[in-house]
Amino acid sequence: MEHLSVEVIGNILSRLGGARDVVIASATCRKWREACRKHLHTLAFNSNDWPAYYDTTPKLVEILITQTIFQTTGLQGLSILMDDVDKFSASTVIAWLMYTRETLRRLFYNVPTSPNVNILEICGRQKLERLALAHNPITGVEPIFQRFPCLKSLSLSHVSISALDLSLLLTACPKLESLELVNPEIAMSDAQVTVELSSPTLKSVYVEAISLDKFMLEADSIEHLHLKDCALELFELIGKGTLKYFKIDDVSVIHLEIGETVDNLEVVDVSNFTIIWPKFYQMISRCSKLRKLRLWDVAFDDEDEVVDLETIAVCFPQLNHLSISYELRDGVMHYSLQGSSNLDNVMVLELGWTVINDLFSHWVEELLKRCPNLKKLVIFGVVSEAKSHEECQILANFTSSIVQLMRKYMNVEVRVSSGILPAPEWKETSNGSSILCLFFVTNFILCS
Repeated sequence: MEHLSVEVIGNILSRLGGARDVVIASATCRKWREACRKHLHTLAFNSNDWPAYYDTTPKLVEILITQTIFQTTGLQGLSILMDDVDKFSASTVIAWLMYTRETLRRLFYNVPTSPNVNILEICGRQKLERLALAHNPITGVEPIFQRFPCLKSLSLSHVSISALDLSLLLTACPKLESLELVNPEIAMSDAQVTVELSSPTLKSVYVEAISLDKFMLEADSIEHLHLKDCALELFELIGKGTLKYFKIDDVSVIHLEIGETVDNLEVVDVSNFTIIWPKFYQMISRCSKLRKLRLWDVAFDDEDEVVDLETIAVCFPQLNHLSISYELRDGVMHYSLQGSSNLDNVMVLELGWTVINDLFSHWVEELLKRCPNLKKLVIFGVVSEAKSHEECQILANFTSSIVQLMRKYMNVEVRVSSGILPAPEWKETSNGSSILCLFFVTNFILCS
């Protein structure tokens, strides 16, 4: 260890993560203290790393952070994530930022200040490449194009910001590639809540827990789009066909428009969503490069609509990963399996049920026949507490069918992942009990 240079020791300390560990390690000897002072480039204060933070007053936490930061020079990464701290003094936070801003490239901060601190004003026109803010309002963004000339990643969580300031902020980041918006409070000047964002450099957008009338995003270079837990009347993406990954999870949207951006889509992942299948299919039908399609816990606007596997097989010839879970009914199963085209390139098949019935096993078997090159089958499902002999019989039939399929398709790896919750007080005849036990034992073997 004595032969290590102070630069190498500085890198070692920077990889420790928590500031408390850095302080303890730097006390090893004079050389390590020098490395911490001159060559430490990353420092993180996280309330989850040291439980004592929870029992310390905010003022004392401020003092500890101040002493640690001011013993360093040239910090490039600073993370202050204190979940249960009420507020920090504005003057103290300003001192931290002013001391580190000339060298800082990564800043993560989530503690409110009193009064509010304009972090954007302090950190603007510097070398900052990644910024993650939470629980801090953003106001008065100046329309300056080069305000953040180096910023590539921006994350805003539980912040208050107007639609205009959000738009201006993106304009001030000419190199921005990644944007995350989590539960923002969008301040509007009129009754209709509309957000219009534009960035020619954005490649990845993640939006969670946002409620708007209209959300319009213009991003010519976007490759990754993920919407989660949102309520929108209109979402429109305007791009130039660069989108490769599209995920929508638990979103309520009346009008979804991504039509001209889908030619290069490789992954479409839809879950907990009500879709109009003909319209949705029309939207993604040009995705000839689609490799993964996931439709999980989807509901159809028209109960007679189904996922047409024949159309999927014909339109997505490069598909190698297919995941489907929705309610099976007699008409649904029959129509969805019509046609004779195989899914020749599908190697991973994931299937799930919302309500288990005797149709499911037959559906699985028919899908296996349509995937001649399948390598892996994963079955997901949740079964409520067994209360009747009929329900136990369905589970037993399902288990028996899966075992037979495993014997028939020896080259396919089969996994069954199901939550089975038997009622502790449930009693049945000896015949019924043996049926139930058969399912649990077989299920354990499949999962192990």
